[in-house]
Amino acid sequence: MLLLAVDTATPAVTVALHDGESVLAESDQVDARRHGELLIPSVDRVLAEAGLKLDAITGIVVGVGPGPYTGLRVGLVTASTFAAVLGVPVHGLCTLDGLAYAAGTAGIEGPFTVATDARRKEVYWARYEDPRTRVGEPSVDRPADIAEQVAGLPAVGQGALLYPEVFPDARGPEHQSAAALASLAAERLAAGAEFLPPTPLYLRRPDAQVPKNYKVVTPK
Repeated sequence: MLLLAVDTATPAVTVALHDGESVLAESDQVDARRHGELLIPSVDRVLAEAGLKLDAITGIVVGVGPGPYTGLRVGLVTASTFAAVLGVPVHGLCTLDGLAYAAGTAGIEGPFTVATDARRKEVYWARYEDPRTRVGEPSVDRPADIAEQVAGLPAVGQGALLYPEVFPDARGPEHQSAAALASLAAERLAAGAEFLPPTPLYLRRPDAQVPKNYKVVTPK
């Protein structure tokens, strides 16, 4: 097994290689405006560090979000393209699940909350019973609107750090880690678990919309 994991659903452009037992190489860069520019060089870098070629990959793992529209699509399109070219499967995982798994590696046992920055003064969030068990589906909300639901729980992720009045026990990790995502995927593959399709989990409508009541101009 050789998994290539990528995630661009958060400001982190993160890539990792996993052989089914451990992480062979990883790259993490935080730049919310350069996902498209940084991702492919990051893939090249981890392959070179591991001394491997792209055709050695047996599966692709990709974070499907939730995340902002443009950044999220960079990772998903790249993962699907690699999978098609190499003829290997692509396994989708919720980005918040990767952060939860990384939190467990950092010593958090649960229950706890994962929250990432959704912009517009909102967070993408979910509650976890433990680092491998999410409670319910991810949501997008204003922090003040979920204060009662997350009260008393530790929280990880950039969204938690941005709103300390709602998440007073905010901790690391702050950003997504493809190494954690790959490790979680390897566990789930070994257990025969199902994965998400490599399609974006947006949770809200895109900003761009078709104008209403626009004037149709047709030739005479």
